[in-house]
Order: sequence, then C-alpha cells, then structure tokens
Amino acid sequence: MIKFCVRLVQRWLPEPFIFAILLTFVAAFVAMPLCNQTPLEVIEHWGGGVWNLLAFAMQMALVLVCGSTLAAAPVVKRAIDAMARLPKSAPAAIALVTVVSAISCWLNWGFGLIVGVIFAKAIARQRSDVDYRLLIASAYSGFVVWHAGISGSIPLTMATPGEALAMATDGALTDPVPLAQTVFDWHNLMTVLLAIIGITVANTLMHPKQGILTIDPMLLKEDEHITTIVSSPDKTPAQRLENSKLLSWLVALMLVAYLVIHIGMRSAGLDLGGVIMIFLALGLMLHSTPVDYVRAFGKATTGAAGIILQFPFYAGIMGIITGIGASGISLGGVMAEACIQISTPVTYPLLTFLCAAVLNMFVPSGGGHWAVQAPIMFTAGANLGVDPGLTGMAISWGDAWTNLIQPFWALPALAIARLDAKDIMGYCLIDLLITGFIICAGLLTWAM
Repeated sequence: MIKFCVRLVQRWLPEPFIFAILLTFVAAFVAMPLCNQTPLEVIEHWGGGVWNLLAFAMQMALVLVCGSTLAAAPVVKRAIDAMARLPKSAPAAIALVTVVSAISCWLNWGFGLIVGVIFAKAIARQRSDVDYRLLIASAYSGFVVWHAGISGSIPLTMATPGEALAMATDGALTDPVPLAQTVFDWHNLMTVLLAIIGITVANTLMHPKQGILTIDPMLLKEDEHITTIVSSPDKTPAQRLENSKLLSWLVALMLVAYLVIHIGMRSAGLDLGGVIMIFLALGLMLHSTPVDYVRAFGKATTGAAGIILQFPFYAGIMGIITGIGASGISLGGVMAEACIQISTPVTYPLLTFLCAAVLNMFVPSGGGHWAVQAPIMFTAGANLGVDPGLTGMAISWGDAWTNLIQPFWALPALAIARLDAKDIMGYCLIDLLITGFIICAGLLTWAM
C-alpha cells in the first residue's frame, strides 16, 4: 500500500506551482455553472484576490528565513546535533521527529513547521540508515494537529470578544467561546493525542527495511560559521559597527521587551509575528556579529522562492471561492449549503469537517475558512442545536487535515529539506487516511 501511494504521487502530483495553477482553473470552471457567474466575473474575483495574501506571504517567508538563520548559529547547530544523536535506530529516529514536530506544531504552528524539518535534517546528517524522504514526511506530518492547538486561528478568533465575532458569524455567536470549550475540551485533546500516536506508529512502520533512500551528508552540511571580527588595529568605523555585538544585542533586547509587553502585560497571544520576533532576536544574539547574521540570512533566503511565487495564486483562488457575482452566491457558500442540506445534529460536525477538508484544497488558510464558512456553518449549527465549540473545531480539523496532501503549507519545509512535494506526499497520504479515521471518530463521539 505504501509503495502504491508513493508511486501514485510520484506519477500524478505535479510541481507545487503547477498544482496551484490547476486548482485555479478547477475553481474557475466549477464556479461559473454552480454560481451562475460569467467568465468576466470569475476573472475579476481572481484578480481582485491575487494580492490579498501579501502580508501573510511575507510572514511565511520570514518564518522560513529567520528560523533557518537561527538554526545556522553555531550554538544552536551543536544543540540540535546533540539531540539528533539520541535515537539509536532508524525507526526511533522517525518516531522522535514525528513527536517533536507534532508537539511543536500544537504549541505554535509556525515554530513547529520549521523546527521539525531542521531537526530531521540534523538526524539525516548523523545517520545513514534513515530514509530521507520519510524523515522529512514525518517532520511535516505533525502539522496535522496545528489547528487543534493553542495557536489555531479559528478557536482563537472564537475566544476573542467584540463585535467582529458577531459580524463574522452573521449573529450566530454573540458571546466568545472560551478555549476550554474548543482546544482544551477533552474530546479535542483525546483526538490530538490519538492523532499523534497514529502518525508516529504509521511513520515508524513505513520505514523500509531495504531500498532506503539516503542523501549525501555533504549536501546537508551547512557552511562553516565564519567569524568576521577584524583584529587589525586600524579597523574603520564601518568595520567596528559591522562587528559590534552590542548592536545585535540592543536590537534583540528591543524585540524581547516588546514581546514581554505584548504577551505578558497586554495578555495577547503568541501569533505568527511573535514567532518571527523570537527567531530574529535569538538569531541576532547567537550569531557572533551583525554581519555574520546578515550573511547567514542571505543564504537562507533562497528557500523562500516558492512562497513568493505561489502565495499570490492561492490568494487568487480564495478570491474565486469567496467572490459573489450578480447571482448573489459564492462557490464557498454553495459548498457549505450542500453540507447543511444533508446534515443531522450528529452528522453535522462530521460533514462540516469534510466540507472544510475539501475547501482547504483550494483555500489553504484558516482565515480564508473563517471568512467562507463562519457566516453559514455557525448559524446552521445553532439551528440544529450543535455546540458552537464543536462546529468551530470541526472546521479547524478540516482545515488542517488535507494539509497532508496540499503542497501549500509544505513549501517552507521542502525548501529547507531541498526536496519536491512528490518526494514526501506519498507517505503523507497514508497519514491522511489514518488521521482521517481518528478525527472522524473523535467528532462523532463529541457530537453524541
């Protein structure tokens, strides 16, 4: 079954950019007949949405680059290499990478998405008996639990009081839903635990006993750290600034001070911007000089090309999905309404999850899901007597589940690992089937 999935993906999954183009055409050709939209309306929706993810694309690029630059600091590299020596066998290495990635993603998805792959690369440098493709797939598979974690955008939005919540849900939610009824509900926690156990066991069992694909450790070897401190007594003022640790530490302390104020004193959550600031502050402190950080940062930027190219296309797809023409309906609304028509109070969370999972292939964004589904799904859930926390988590799980076969979120991981999407998605397809069964069982249990 594993070999079949790997061959299937290798044969049929195109390069992620081509995949985004194909999804654009699929969304456009489906939207026209279902929503009675003209080609001109669809093109206008697409073009109007192309630039809506620019800020988010910049954040994702910075997560990738700042995380990679932090990992290139000598002290961090030594610590990661020490951890990479802990597993004593190939299956143990796969299991450890999966668990580290999943827990990190549950705590904060931006942090976990980068840390898991960096740790996997460190293990690949240490061991020659681990299949490299499966190792990176294991690091990415932990991402499946992110939206059920404490950095999930939908549960955090639901827990935030204010008029925006009522407006986004078309009046279905007037009071905030605390995290105790979403992320920290025992049904959700049990589903997360079982999902982590499921992918850990599956990834470990998938490791081949022969035909292991390894990678030359020299290809993964990072450039040796070069200290640029000039010892000559006739240093120029510019050289003194470039090699001044004081400048790096002052900027890093400013970033830390802001985070303390923002998170500690203002009681704000740790969002994606906060993760970037942590990566940036630690990187500045742990590299020897400012110029060393600049050079390491420059080397890391080459991995952000896929993000810069593809995110505008996915923003355009979101424009098609959410765009409302003269008919007064959108493709996302049609999908949600179809789910509602066949639902009962018990099956509603499950069908909401499946609807979100399909929508996620075209709109791989928690914010996009909230904009498309919140006005419809929470109203329908309230009419059926379904707990709003359950409705929100059903959407969240659907948004996260099909990320396992959607290359959008894998771009930062693939850039760090120097692999293509087709190299890991065959293994992720197995994880998709296993976690899908666990998530569906969890949602049905919660609804009963």
